Amino acid sequence: MKIRNLDHVNMTVRDFDETVDWYRRVFGFELVEDKVTDRVRWGVIRSGDAMLCIYEHPRREHLDRFKLKDRDLHGMAHFGFRITDADEWLETVKREKVRILYDGEITWPHSRSWYINDPTGYEIEVVLWSDDEIEFEPMG
Repeated sequence: MKIRNLDHVNMTVRDFDETVDWYRRVFGFELVEDKVTDRVRWGVIRSGDAMLCIYEHPRREHLDRFKLKDRDLHGMAHFGFRITDADEWLETVKREKVRILYDGEITWPHSRSWYINDPTGYEIEVVLWSDDEIEFEPMG
């Protein structure tokens, strides 16, 4: 069996509406499901085949990769979105005043990346592959 795509990422957020709005403006996500279960607002936002399932928990503390390491806890360092147009991305960064982490663009052997945080503090890697092709050096 092979996985076709990563279906979704499930995450808690500080502010549901702020999160939906930010992902809409920055990445073109649309709210496709909005519910309340056990007094918790949750929903699904979607951009193309990428989906995020978000649950509003305003009082929870977000632990980034550095706080997780300090506490000797496992956790996700970041998730990545693949883009196809650097100019369009950089226009969005400028328009939305998105802060790029780690001193700007990082060049990898086959791709370029920009690291940012969403309103809750989740780190996102925005990736542009060379010639829009996923490529790695042969193993062994």
